[in-house]
Formats: sequence, structure tokens, C-alpha cells
Amino acid sequence: MTPNRPRNLDSPLVAALIKYMSRAQVWVFRRTGGRVGARWRIGAGFRKPVPTLLLEHRGRSSGKLFTAPLLYLLDGGDVVVVASQGGLPNHPQWYFNLVAHPATRVQIGAEQRRVRAQVATPEERKRLWPMLVALYADFDTYQSWTEREIPVLILRPDHEAH
Repeated sequence: MTPNRPRNLDSPLVAALIKYMSRAQVWVFRRTGGRVGARWRIGAGFRKPVPTLLLEHRGRSSGKLFTAPLLYLLDGGDVVVVASQGGLPNHPQWYFNLVAHPATRVQIGAEQRRVRAQVATPEERKRLWPMLVALYADFDTYQSWTEREIPVLILRPDHEAH
């Protein structure tokens, strides 16, 4: 049974809370080389912790470099992330930034990887979504809370990056 959508989910306070919690997680993750902050233990992750990475993304307007902690799934040599933003009505800023600037880096533990982001095709999303929900059941809940289709992004190794 899907939990009811939280009444205040669209409040600017929720977006601000996500932003500041993310910044704190990035800070701890970086300073510990991923020893702390590399597992999500909230919601469905409480009983089944989910691996977390750091995603760099360049602002599409500002050109400034940002970092977002995200849950991820390994699919062969690819890394898969979800632009869920907790079921909020809009895609997260990092999604739009990756669409504009797909060449980027992720940090998994202490390891940095150069990747190129691509929004999953409908066929890829159909294949990946059940695996993502098995990883973190709340993705299905978030999808039920929003009218937008939550994007799935595939981060492929970028062998052309310098």
C-alpha cells in the first residue's frame, strides 16, 4: 500500500531542507572518502541501506560546479540514478544541468569516475525501473506522489574525457 502524499511536500521549506541536508551529506562524504555518507538509511533505506554517490553537475546558466548525493544502481559498467526529488512536482536542478552538460564525474566511495549522462529511453526505463524499486522501494511511492514521469538517467563511462 502506497503512503498518502505528505500534505506539505510542495512547501519551499521541504526543498530547502533537501538542499541543506544534501550539502551536509556531501561535506561528510568528501571528508571521509565515502566511509560516512555512502549509504542512505532513510525511508525504505532504513531496513535496507542504499548505496549513495556524489554527482558533479555544472549549472546550465551559471557554469558553476555543484555536487548532489544520489542513490544509485550499478548496471554492468553503467551507473543509474533517478531524478525523483522525493516526489516533488518538478525535476531537480541537477537533472536539467546534466541534460545541458552531460559530461561529468561521480564519486563512489573514494573513487572518481568520468561519466556521460543520458536520459534513459522508454525501453531502458521500463527495464531499469523494477530494479531501481527493488533497490529502494520509495521510488515507486515518489512516482505515485507526482504527475511527472520521474526520469531515470544512465551514467556511462566517458572514455573520451581528458
